[in-house]
Amino acid sequence: MVAVAESQQMQDRESTNDGPTLATNRVIDVVVALLLLSVCAIVIFDSTRLGFSWREGEGPAPGYFPFYIAVILGIASFVNLFSALLGRGSGVIFVSLRPFGRVLAVLIPSICYVALIGGISLGPVAVPGLGIYVASCIFILAFMVVVGRENPLKALGVSVLVPVTLFFMFEKWFLVPLPKGPLEAWLGY
Repeated sequence: MVAVAESQQMQDRESTNDGPTLATNRVIDVVVALLLLSVCAIVIFDSTRLGFSWREGEGPAPGYFPFYIAVILGIASFVNLFSALLGRGSGVIFVSLRPFGRVLAVLIPSICYVALIGGISLGPVAVPGLGIYVASCIFILAFMVVVGRENPLKALGVSVLVPVTLFFMFEKWFLVPLPKGPLEAWLGY
């Protein structure tokens, strides 16, 4: 009992340093269980449309395996949902503001990096794909300067050297073509 109280006190101290609580384990458990239940419902519905029986002389119908996997996952999701609603993990912090901000500081640039590789079109705005090498150069430079607070000259050197090294390693030595953009086309690669 003393260990539980000490653990709760330590968690309270850590959470005050990390900013306000954004979500508790209970809320996340309920949300994930509901999302999984909705996915299971869609899979079960579609499996019944395709057929989920065992056909004599043919074997399983197209919806056989998805149906039973969705049923098993749905049962597990119901168990998790009821467990969360009954209060298991109700006060335990899942994420606070500061740690969530650190996650977003990596996630958002990573999403932008992937969008730069292949290009993205959002309504009237279309950004062409730059290829993996140019996008990697931009990603490494921006990440080192903004997040890592490195010297911009050092970051520029690393951000050029790494993609050039990767280009020779994949394109020339391993003969594995990776997505290229307009710069590589202009250079004749």
